[in-house]
Amino acid sequence: MDDFEIRKNRDPQGRKKLQAERAAYLALMAQGVSTTEACRVVGVNRKTGHRWRFGHPTRSRDGQERYLPPARPGNRATSPGRYLTSDERTQIADLDREGMGVRAIAVKLGRDPSTISREPRRNATVDPRGKTHYRPHAAQARAEARRPRPKPSRIALDPELRTRVQDLLDERWSPEQISRRLKRDFPDRPELHVCHETIYQALYVQARGGLRREVAAALRLGRTRRKSRHQAQQRRSRFAYPMVMISERPAEVADRAVPGHWEGDLIIGANGASAIGTLVERSTRYTMLVHLPHGRSAEQVADALAATVATLPAHLTRSVTWDQGSELGRHHEFTTATDIPVYFCDPASPWQRGSNENTNGLLRQYFSKGTDLSVHSREHLEAVAVQLNGRPRKTLDWDTPAERLAKLLETSN
Repeated sequence: MDDFEIRKNRDPQGRKKLQAERAAYLALMAQGVSTTEACRVVGVNRKTGHRWRFGHPTRSRDGQERYLPPARPGNRATSPGRYLTSDERTQIADLDREGMGVRAIAVKLGRDPSTISREPRRNATVDPRGKTHYRPHAAQARAEARRPRPKPSRIALDPELRTRVQDLLDERWSPEQISRRLKRDFPDRPELHVCHETIYQALYVQARGGLRREVAAALRLGRTRRKSRHQAQQRRSRFAYPMVMISERPAEVADRAVPGHWEGDLIIGANGASAIGTLVERSTRYTMLVHLPHGRSAEQVADALAATVATLPAHLTRSVTWDQGSELGRHHEFTTATDIPVYFCDPASPWQRGSNENTNGLLRQYFSKGTDLSVHSREHLEAVAVQLNGRPRKTLDWDTPAERLAKLLETSN
């Protein structure tokens, strides 16, 4: 890039692209020059170089935000295969000896820079004096020796390690207990250090073997083969007591025509240590706050919810819809105590209780994120609920939730 000349006039060019500078910058990057050096040579700010390289958000004339993709240098040579070849390793050794940088070597070979930087570390040769050298033919031999699959298990190859693991399994130790204890008891013998997953593989995968299959019976669950967790029907239920899903909720709940159906959730304080329960009536958007001063365990939430809904008339307690948070693990006890069924949303579907999600956002005006929510008294929560229920809502034709609830109570009386 010796023929490139920096513009003498450095005034802003408006919407005109820095075409020459951009092309020169990309050419330097293709040669393996660092971003900082390329920007210095071309005469642009380092931030500009980063935007050319990684892309950046921008706004069009009509105010719409869009994303400009990163610029791409000229066609790079593609790799002939997944693994480095013997010729490529020879080139790496020669170019490194000439002082060429990792990125420049990567561009020349058409490989990722991380591949080039990792290669000498993985396959270097250590001489008797402890000094490392990268010798391409020895590196090729090491890489080929590691490549065959499946590999024999460490437990199958080491009789002492296999005996120790088998003895501890016979004592009904778990694989993790064995792994941790071997590392603690033999800190200076890395050949006896084994990951707990390696022990499971030796038990469950016949091709990797090495342990007597009967020792699998000593495991806590006594399985001789692994149980898949990928299929939905094989996953363990989230709660001990079966959930009733939102798909089984009465149709009258969806159209909001019948009052008394509530949506619930928690807003969480700093470090997840405190919380406030929220209940929103679907028809009137009336909000009730649940005081949780001592924590948000399943037992505490169930008791506090039951105490809160006990203040409502019977015709306004028809159902509660909640997400699948563990705080409502005792939903069956809540239903038994209040005769109010609980319906659970599908996973990752917050729109199924949209009124509650919207209300939680409004409540953050009073209870900021990252603060301790246990400091708020029951009286303060009631005052916040009164103020929130006194706000007119567009969705209620500018009535307030309190006014709508009052009309329902008058009608029922």
